[in-house]
Formats: sequence, structure tokens, C-alpha cells
Amino acid sequence: MPSDAHSTSSRRNDRMVAILAMLRDRDEVPLRDMASALGASAATIRRDVVSLAEQGLLIRSHGTARRAGTGAELPVNLRDGRRRRAKEAIAHAVASELPIGRHAIGLTGGTTTTEIVRALHHRHDLTLITNSVSIALEAASQGQQRVLITGGVLRPSSLELVGSLAESTFKQVNVGTAIVGCDGMSAEGGLTTHDGIEAATNHTMIKRAAHIIAAVDGSKIGRVTLAKLAEAKDVDLLITDDSADPEELARLRALGIAIRIVHAPID
Repeated sequence: MPSDAHSTSSRRNDRMVAILAMLRDRDEVPLRDMASALGASAATIRRDVVSLAEQGLLIRSHGTARRAGTGAELPVNLRDGRRRRAKEAIAHAVASELPIGRHAIGLTGGTTTTEIVRALHHRHDLTLITNSVSIALEAASQGQQRVLITGGVLRPSSLELVGSLAESTFKQVNVGTAIVGCDGMSAEGGLTTHDGIEAATNHTMIKRAAHIIAAVDGSKIGRVTLAKLAEAKDVDLLITDDSADPEELARLRALGIAIRIVHAPID
């Protein structure tokens, strides 16, 4: 992609993330207020709002945008810039926990696990096993590890391959460490995501692992979404940041989960 086109796409993603952030603070925001706050034209904001409405992320009405349900799944291209510093800190902590020497790691999809792959750029002794197209491409661009990617049906919102073909691949391998991202983690609800088929696929990978690390930024601790991919007690180590709810972390510790908390500067 030409650099000017990439820059335009990045600015649009940043605007969309900012629009959704406004709607977290207020139930309804006039489009003119969005345009003023973001320094964009009314026509530009209108196009962004139409796109977000088509994805079910907000509700568009005449001259305003309203908050959609809290369980709406954010597409992967809009997640990338959210809480970047926290995810980078978590990624480096996860990388430091992996054993030295040849080791097979399984990775679910997500922006935090993609940051982990970047943090492992120097580890040529690893085999990465994933159903995430984004993670496979990131690892391939670094050229340091062997990458095994499953087959399956592609979910456009997460860029993960799911279903029986993906599960069949995971059933044929032994995973030393599963590194799991999720949309929510709580003592009662376990590790959850927005899609049942995706949860089932990731659960298959987790069952093949000798050791399980949950890499979950603090905003997702205590949250429960649609589909469970693992019980909280299945996790050996949770790595999160210092924005996580202390009371929920205490409940997770009571299940016997080791927890490592990293400091994450505010973005």
C-alpha cells in the first residue's frame, strides 16, 4: 500500500476509535460535536459513522450517533491502537516467561498476542502454532520462527480461522505453552470471547497445551462476553496491567492462578 494511502487509512481508524470512545462516555453525541472535537469535516464524520453503524458498533440517527450494546465486537483493525502501551508491556512480560530452547507455543488471535509475536522477534528457536492470519503474517514478516497455521473458515472481524479444519490441526500437535488472549476474563465467567465457534476452536488449542498463559489487558479483567473458551482455573499464569480491578484479581488468585502485573503508562 502506498504510504499516503496507509496514512489515510490510519487516520480514519484513529477517528473511528475516537468516535467509539466518545460514545463510551455519552449515550448520544451530535455529529457536529464529533467533527469539532476531531478536526474533521462533517462529511468525513458522517462517512465514518455510517461505516461504524453498518458494523453494528453504534446506532446512527438524524444528526447524531448513539451507543450500541456494550457487547459489540470491535473489528481487529480498530482494536490495534487501543491501550497500546499496556499491550506492549504485557507482551514483553510474556516473552520473558517462555523457556529458553526449542519450544512450541500456541497463540490465539488478537492485538495483545500480535504484540507478543513482535516481542519474540529474536527467538528463532520457537515454533508458533496459530489460527490467526494476522499473527501468521506478523511472524512471517520477522522471518525468525517456524509458523504453523491452521486451515478453517475465516472470521472477518477477528481474522481468525475457525471450525472443524482449525480444530483438526490443533488436535494433531502438542503445544508447550498456549498464550491466550480474550475479550473478557473473570473468576466466575472464565475466559470469554464474542463468537461461539471461535471459542470452541481456541478451546481445542488450549486442551493441547502443557502450560497456559493468559495475556489480558486490565480493561478486560472482570468482563464477561458471549462464549467461554476456558475456565479461569485452567490458566497457570495471568499477565495483566495495573489498571485491572484489584478485587477481581483477588478472586482469580483464590483459584490458584499466578498473576503478574506490569505497569502500563496511559496512552
